[in-house]
Amino acid sequence: MTKFPILSRRTLLAGAGLGLVSPLPVFAAGLVPTPEQTEGPFYPAGFPADIDNDLVRVRGQAAQAMGQVLHLQGRVMDLSGGARGGAMIEIWQCDVQGIYDHPRQPGRDRRDAAFQGYGRMLVDSEGRYSFRTLKPVAYPGRTPHIHLKVATGDGRMLTSQFYVAGDPQNERDGVFRRAARSPGQRERVEMKLEPASGLEPGAVAATMDIVIA
Repeated sequence: MTKFPILSRRTLLAGAGLGLVSPLPVFAAGLVPTPEQTEGPFYPAGFPADIDNDLVRVRGQAAQAMGQVLHLQGRVMDLSGGARGGAMIEIWQCDVQGIYDHPRQPGRDRRDAAFQGYGRMLVDSEGRYSFRTLKPVAYPGRTPHIHLKVATGDGRMLTSQFYVAGDPQNERDGVFRRAARSPGQRERVEMKLEPASGLEPGAVAATMDIVIA
């Protein structure tokens, strides 16, 4: 994956999210890696003009995306807990109606044009990332999820997905079941949502560390 520079627009939001992450803790060697999962059929065929880490507002539009805002943050690290500074992280997901911005998506003409649908950023020197996006929703055949892809400076790559912890559809989703076969793996892919206190009224927040083998 080509490395792109992080876009600076709305750095206030990015900084606010990263500010919630505490200093790097000391980890024992042998962290459970984030499970590799399918990219799925809707990775962008072409990138939108606005590709920053705030997916809820599109440059040049007054409207905000429909749906509940999610502040997603965490760190990218190796198996020993060391930061993967400089890694590129991408996320993409459907809008609140379950529609992706992709030419193979049925009903794409009904998609919420105020939702960016895709974003990317470079993590900082401590491996920290932060996105302002939407709480994911289900669509036929899949439980709510967010796709992600990470590329590190030494050429390693991970493609995976995050899910909403406790969603009743998780256990009926084959992709989720294959990824969450152990408690450690489940912890890597399940987002435990909490109120985004101090960030944005009505929003939720989740911290998800990404461990690359």
